[in-house]
Amino acid sequence: MPTLNVNGKSREYDAEAETPLLWVLREQLGLTGTKYGCGVAQCGACTVHVDGEAVRSCVRPVGSVGANAKIVTIEGLSPDGSHPLQKAWVALDVPQCGYCQTGMIMAAAALLRSTPKPTDAEIETAMTNLCRCGTYNRVRAAIKVAAGGGDAKPAGLAIEHVAADTTEGSAT
Repeated sequence: MPTLNVNGKSREYDAEAETPLLWVLREQLGLTGTKYGCGVAQCGACTVHVDGEAVRSCVRPVGSVGANAKIVTIEGLSPDGSHPLQKAWVALDVPQCGYCQTGMIMAAAALLRSTPKPTDAEIETAMTNLCRCGTYNRVRAAIKVAAGGGDAKPAGLAIEHVAADTTEGSAT
């Protein structure tokens, strides 16, 4: 049975060589953080890393990924959400519906690996993922926050979280 190195572990799978990597990750390995969006490599919801490069897994045949290639999914980026990008995403309330955000984070992580302090132009060029909710300004700000060490104040989008009053009769 063929194997893949996913998130640092050797995992067996049973699929035809032309099966998209996305479906092996989701259906056979149970890694559902990687999303199906368009199926034609346009939206980026399916972005994962293969040997450190961001790839669209919906069109990448599993047979083209060698057993020694290192695949990283959103689950392997940081299992506890402590990656600087994940922290920045939370600090700036980046997602609205959230569907595309795992692919966005994976694309941003690849960008920061190659360009630790990206300019707006570099972010625009690298971030080709689509977001139907239009969170692009927050995505850019979160990338800058992560690149800058985590301080959300300079991003100008810092959100103050206030607990809602849930007592009966209160207006919330």
